[in-house]
Amino acid sequence: MELAELVAQLDAYDGAQRQGALQQLVGLEQSGDLAPAQPGEGFNLHAHTFFSYSGAGYSPTHLAWRAHRQGWWALGTVDFDVLDGVGETFSAADLLGLRAAAGIETRVYVPELAEAESNSPGEPGIMYLVGVGLASSSPAAGAVDTLTDMRSRAQSRNREMIARINAYLAPVSIDLERDAAPLTPAGNVTERHILVAYDAAARRRYHRRSDLVAFWADRLGMPLEDVDAMLGDTPYPHDAIRNRLMKRGGVGYSQPDAGTFPSLCDVVQATVACGAVPTYAFLDGSSGAESRLEELLELMVDHGIGGMTIIPDRNWNISDPATKAARLADLSRAMQLAEALSLPVLAGTEMNKPGQREMDDFDAVELRPHWPAFKRGAAWLWGHTAMARRFGCGHQSSWARGWMPSRSARLGFFAALGSSLAANDPRWEQVEQALVQGPEGILAALTH
Repeated sequence: MELAELVAQLDAYDGAQRQGALQQLVGLEQSGDLAPAQPGEGFNLHAHTFFSYSGAGYSPTHLAWRAHRQGWWALGTVDFDVLDGVGETFSAADLLGLRAAAGIETRVYVPELAEAESNSPGEPGIMYLVGVGLASSSPAAGAVDTLTDMRSRAQSRNREMIARINAYLAPVSIDLERDAAPLTPAGNVTERHILVAYDAAARRRYHRRSDLVAFWADRLGMPLEDVDAMLGDTPYPHDAIRNRLMKRGGVGYSQPDAGTFPSLCDVVQATVACGAVPTYAFLDGSSGAESRLEELLELMVDHGIGGMTIIPDRNWNISDPATKAARLADLSRAMQLAEALSLPVLAGTEMNKPGQREMDDFDAVELRPHWPAFKRGAAWLWGHTAMARRFGCGHQSSWARGWMPSRSARLGFFAALGSSLAANDPRWEQVEQALVQGPEGILAALTH
């Protein structure tokens, strides 16, 4: 089978097919038919997979393969509202000897922020939260109800939004189960799947391009020439359609309130029950709550938040000089506060929009000052994940809290451990033997 065909099979909806293709690719490396991958220092700790939405359509297996071939130091996958990709991330990474972690992202309601915007623009009280460092795709007993509720609420919101948009776009319409669910392997539909489904439905209705362009121009209130330039040859999750139909002010949008999403408290409890660490998803410092970031982060810590997730591109890759300067200042402030609060910082690009970069440009002069903290966050996440998976002794475990009551001590230990050990390092046996000696005993054993 040709190399390109094997790589394409990494995104097949059949899990056995994905696994078989990866095994064959590893075999090509082992036989010398593929040159060995060269290790590097970069990483992406926030890559979405096709179990929610991947801009490139990548499965966890494909992401692991790309990370391996490109020499990433570590990979962290994240999906909205589900744990569907966690086990696959680990199985692929284990086969490749890749440092890997997995997480879950969702939106929550924060009563204390009912009148303030934090990281969900235009939506007071609503906050994005990322749980990092999951150890398994099987939810803990204490998390099942919350995870089921998260998934159910997401699909209910989708159905209600589709009903409103269908009424506006008639005669073009879609059905969630028939048109959108088949676009993702486990039926976890997101807004971008719905956008693709609407684009495809419009093309089925209007076969002549002039009619298709005229339809969208009328419904979106856009000039014909702009729509013509926007529409490609295949269905696509166009931001222009999303902004006008699904975002605030659009016909499909419904302003969320206290009952729209689960509470921060419930999701934090479920995340911790799964052995993961809840993190605040820093946006860019421009919102009302983020302009008072010290106060916001202290509130988050009081609620059990143990880290901060950052998408660096939002804070430096900006064309307007004044805006860029303001966002860089906000990034520096966020990094300083995370350091003061002993919160690990997890950096990565989402990859949930076509064309987004696969890894941040950590060599950019704007990001170089923050590289040590980003690398420590990656090492911490890997150290925590490996300890949680191997021994049940992750950052949130009774073992870790018993030996290291402070966040600072736990951050230091898991970062030091993660920096010291690769995925297939034989010294993990020494770690297991030294567990009864605590963190100092483990690190001492690794130095001898």
